[in-house]
Amino acid sequence: MNAVDTNVFVYFFDREEPTKQTQATELLDGLVQRPTRTVLLWQVAAELLSCLRRWETTGKRSSADVDSDIHDVLGIFPLAFPSKDVILRALDLHSRYSLSHWDSMVVAACIEAGVDTLYSEDLDEGTSYDSLEIVNPFR
Repeated sequence: MNAVDTNVFVYFFDREEPTKQTQATELLDGLVQRPTRTVLLWQVAAELLSCLRRWETTGKRSSADVDSDIHDVLGIFPLAFPSKDVILRALDLHSRYSLSHWDSMVVAACIEAGVDTLYSEDLDEGTSYDSLEIVNPFR
């Protein structure tokens, strides 16, 4: 199973990064077409909404665009909700791998959801965190 980190969705909407926007679009389109299941982590959806709201505040996106964008993302992949165990697993991952707080939370949520591959620019490509492999779609 796959998951996509927040940065990929941010680039999907960011017209100021046309190369990465194209790469993000191609990745998301490809994941929709694959038979392998992809999930949207709750944390990723929340982080994306926070980013879109910041863009709204600065005039980069309208309120209507933000609403439409988040509805579109929620419709692409099924949403995976974390349990309280994600926090405990994140503590363990943070100490074993020296991950940042939010990175350890995303990795823990992936492991809990049964994700094998996380597409992310923020974590080291090719690194495995327990059962999770990181792939950077922008290389």
